[in-house]
Amino acid sequence: MSAVPLSDTGAEAPASQTLEGALAREALALAAFDHMVARAPGYRARPGQREMAAHIAHTLAGARLGDGAVSGDAGLPERGIAVVQAGTGVGKSAAYASTVIPLALAAQKRVIISTATVALQEQLIAKDLPALAAALPESFSFALAKGRGRYVCRLKLDQLSGGDAASADLFEHDDAQPAAGDAAAARWLERGKIYTAWADALDGGTWDGDRDRLDDPPDGALWGPVAAERHTCTARHCPSYQSCSYYRARARLAQAQVIVVNHDLLLATLGLHALPAPQDCYVVFDEAHHLGSVAQGQFTASMDLMRGQWLDKLPRAVDEVATALAHTPTVDVATLARDLKAAQADLARLAMQRIGALPAWLELTGRTAGFRKAQPERATGVPVVERFEGGVLPEGWQETVEALHAHASGLLKVFETLATQLKANARENPGDAARCATLYSRLGVFAPRLQSTQETAALWRQQADAGQPPLAKWLEASVQSGLVALTAHACPLQPGSLLRTHLWSQVRAAVVTSASLTTCGTFEHFLHESGLAWDDAVVVREVQSPFDHAKQGRLVVVQTAADPKDVDGYTREMLAALMADLREVKRGALVLFTSRAQMRQAQALLERGEHAALREQVLVQGDASRTLLLRRHAQRVADGEPSILFGLQSFGEGLDLPGELCEWVFITKLPFASPSDPVGQARADWLKSQGRDPFSELVVPATGARLLQWTGRALRSETDEAVVVCYDARLLRQSYGRRMLKGLPPYRLQQRRADGALSDV
Repeated sequence: MSAVPLSDTGAEAPASQTLEGALAREALALAAFDHMVARAPGYRARPGQREMAAHIAHTLAGARLGDGAVSGDAGLPERGIAVVQAGTGVGKSAAYASTVIPLALAAQKRVIISTATVALQEQLIAKDLPALAAALPESFSFALAKGRGRYVCRLKLDQLSGGDAASADLFEHDDAQPAAGDAAAARWLERGKIYTAWADALDGGTWDGDRDRLDDPPDGALWGPVAAERHTCTARHCPSYQSCSYYRARARLAQAQVIVVNHDLLLATLGLHALPAPQDCYVVFDEAHHLGSVAQGQFTASMDLMRGQWLDKLPRAVDEVATALAHTPTVDVATLARDLKAAQADLARLAMQRIGALPAWLELTGRTAGFRKAQPERATGVPVVERFEGGVLPEGWQETVEALHAHASGLLKVFETLATQLKANARENPGDAARCATLYSRLGVFAPRLQSTQETAALWRQQADAGQPPLAKWLEASVQSGLVALTAHACPLQPGSLLRTHLWSQVRAAVVTSASLTTCGTFEHFLHESGLAWDDAVVVREVQSPFDHAKQGRLVVVQTAADPKDVDGYTREMLAALMADLREVKRGALVLFTSRAQMRQAQALLERGEHAALREQVLVQGDASRTLLLRRHAQRVADGEPSILFGLQSFGEGLDLPGELCEWVFITKLPFASPSDPVGQARADWLKSQGRDPFSELVVPATGARLLQWTGRALRSETDEAVVVCYDARLLRQSYGRRMLKGLPPYRLQQRRADGALSDV
């Protein structure tokens, strides 16, 4: 790859790691940004966008990539991480892409852009990157990276085409709702017809094996048996390797200079070589405020305690593979599997005793009233959570957990030995590769459950070192379709520490950006949650939105007689005010609820006579797919009809509803996290034990960040006008509410009394 031509940018990219070289690279990146602004059709300069581009160019210009990178000048940092909060309307994707990509091309490096939402990935792939590639002097290739499980496994598909129930036994071990006899055979015959159609589409070139490209995306039960999972894949030793959809996509990815990925996949594949090594790439984290929660999720382990039938099938599968390889395991697999199932049952018994006895009618009615700590009105499927304070297990549990860990570890060693021999056989005897791949798959369907059991038990065994935060450990129980579900979970408490260890230690040049990195007016909370608080490579910058918030929008705080802590009284008063306000909507509006129960109460009100006219104007999250709801909403507004979206947290972020599509945003309550969140509770307990205030350190900043996102749905362009109505008067009454206000854009702030009178604040 060649550098961007001097004649187009006015600068060249020296390879030397000197101050002069860094200044030249900074000039090159900014010149590329200016070139994009001048040449892109219909594009206009935005002062905040150039400020962001300049910050990125300056921070990254001195960083050097590669495993053995060292600074050639004592005045230059080896790493650079540009943290930028860019207000709505700045145009952050164009700012980072037009500076980072030219830097990478000049250095013959690659760019990874990681996002949190599918919507932004689609925007980058379909709009932003094609436009930039056309505008820059040197074009570049780009691709979207997806997880292995989004692609079909051709080997499995061929084996299951036609609906042979005997072959299906190789891949299906979901014993939640077992089918038997004629019913099972009929189900697999019907699935087989679908699998055959998919195989024909692959052969005919009308489908590339990507789940998302099917006309009718399948549910998990249909897709799971044919997904290209790591545990059932022998990679290049598979006879279907050359036609494998996943590895074809990997080959295309290998040629791309810019790779778009999501945070989950990036963190999940660290060290697995599925993506280029972060230390050898320029990395951009957009929607970076999600990094902490994504890291927490990635390192959470869980195991199922109720379904153990798969362990009955495991010895037979191991015996078949071992016999085919003429291998004799050094342990008694049947005994290990039986002992593991017994230990699992013992832990389930202890857990049910801890949670509370289940009355006999529970399984028949599907209600959860019998659980201790459960609310009588809780619906089927709503989990009851039992947390172990300080991560300390009850007396007498440790022995059972140790047995779980030992038995699962022993079985995994058998699996590893057989898998290694299968791969060696396939490599040394290509003619035997097909048989080896099938046998590998036979083991692979058991491996994820076995690993989950081993990993969770390993975390449950851990005891916190003195002065260190303990792990969060908890149980979840619920009733699903009349059956009891019970799972054990464990999770580290500090996402920042996880990211510092697993991610930032490998990153040398990065952009970290979002519209909501500051909360309560500072970066402090985000930097701690993301693991960047003590990183010398970090340089932060807040770039203001180009919108005139005080002129374009209002934030109205409604005074209620009931305190929000009086849930029933507040909800009644809030919903009455909301129904009255919804009558003022002439075009588009968004109502954001803090819980599904609260949203259902609002729906119930709409069914009553006095509010029936509003019911036809409301579209509710969950009633249809998000895409379909937004399409209906846009069509109604285009037809001159009022349209009101009811949504939860996921609608409070990422929705882009410009102009008439969202002239009102109604916030029913300050978006505090659920007080029953076991990880949040564990973190709060740890901070209290250290003499710190979890409400001030964690709860308020996290709520302020969500509130910033929610209010951000109102103004999406410089010509929008909108009103944000918040019914939670704590925003003005309480000191923590005023802290949150400091982190919001400077809307015209008003207060509405119970009589409807408005006054500026």
